[in-house]
Amino acid sequence: MAPPTGALLERGTSLKIGQSPRTKCPPPFLSKTYDILEEEEEAIANGQRIVSWNYEGNGFVVWNPAEFSEVMLPRYFKHNNFSSFVRQLNTYGFKKTASKRWEFQHDKFRRGYRHLLHEITRKKCEPSAFPAYLKASEEHKSTTLEGNARVLMEENKNLRRERLELQMQLAHFKTLEIKLLECLSQCISSHGHQRKIPRLC
Repeated sequence: MAPPTGALLERGTSLKIGQSPRTKCPPPFLSKTYDILEEEEEAIANGQRIVSWNYEGNGFVVWNPAEFSEVMLPRYFKHNNFSSFVRQLNTYGFKKTASKRWEFQHDKFRRGYRHLLHEITRKKCEPSAFPAYLKASEEHKSTTLEGNARVLMEENKNLRRERLELQMQLAHFKTLEIKLLECLSQCISSHGHQRKIPRLC
């Protein structure tokens, strides 16, 4: 059974003179996001999922953010920036509901209930407001960078130690080479000296 549409007038009510049956349109961002999910519902059978409604139909999951940014966003929006898309969701009150995947929910954003979209309003907040999950993502990035820097520093220290050891070995071999050359020189000179001594009869 299809849900009732917000655009339909209730039975038994009539329009007063001068009153027009204006329907409240949902924000374009929400309509386009809903359209993406409806289009993807048809495309899922053909291959890998990029984005879809969750199992309950009360939220959606971006399974492949890179593909979503490259393929889906430019088709519906004037950008291909996933972070911008997530910030927009946040301004309309969507919540990220899973820690290991990009799943978002809103009470009024549900499969088969497009008529509820006009009830979703933009949050009144400072432009500087930054979603907690994006902040967490940034923190995770910085933690990862710190970890990588630590590994590189440790590797650098090991390489310096190895270099020092090799330099010491090289110095040792050079000393051995000098000693061998001296020894060889002495052998040659003593051998030559012996040849010059006249033989006594």
